[in-house]
Amino acid sequence: MDVKIVVCIKRVPDTGARIRIGPGSDAIDAEGLRYVLNPYDEFALEGALRAGEAADSGEIVLLTLGDSSAEETLRSGLAMGADRAILLEGESTWDGLSTAKRLATAVEEEDPNLVLLGRKAVDDDQEQVGPMVATLLGWSCVSTVSEFEVENGHVRCACAVDGGVQRLRVPLPAVLTVTKGAYEPRIASMKGIMAAKRKPLERLGSDAVPSSVTLRSLDLPPERTAGEVLDGGPDAVPELARILRKEGLI
Repeated sequence: MDVKIVVCIKRVPDTGARIRIGPGSDAIDAEGLRYVLNPYDEFALEGALRAGEAADSGEIVLLTLGDSSAEETLRSGLAMGADRAILLEGESTWDGLSTAKRLATAVEEEDPNLVLLGRKAVDDDQEQVGPMVATLLGWSCVSTVSEFEVENGHVRCACAVDGGVQRLRVPLPAVLTVTKGAYEPRIASMKGIMAAKRKPLERLGSDAVPSSVTLRSLDLPPERTAGEVLDGGPDAVPELARILRKEGLI
């Protein structure tokens, strides 16, 4: 069957970068900070590309909300193999519902069979936007999908759960949030990188949606105190128990 998939992606700070808090303590210091495609969104994109390759025909569309700096992230996704990209121009906020409303409006215009998102964004760690988009559209939603297959107007999903795998079959159109599993992201080839420069990237205005979330401040985690090494092997167990009891840990 033909399959049209919209993959919602996000530009996030490199997970290997050293994060500093900027002046005012309400934002990170972006000076010299490298940004990348959200790792969980890479899993979603790889899943979309494989589903597109298995289909008779179709289209993979990238969608993101942000400013012009997000174009680089979209081009990265196009280099992996997506067909075209859409940049919703607007300010990204900490309010997942505000983001979901803007994405849902754009998805309705595209009218796809399937919408994919990463399980979460590594910067805000909310895991909200995917289910919210599905609710706003009135579509089926499956979260934490490790593998899926599109077939005959339905999508079969394998979902990671504690102690095993849950298997579901839901009708299309649907929204899936994808996690680490079967979809190891491919590395863009030089041919793909060059082709991405010529692929369509549409910039659309996005109506502002008021945010109900205000970020008051950011704080780095407290530094860990140095550990204590007890010598003596099994003979040190009583001393270990005494220390743990003193610290209120047992």
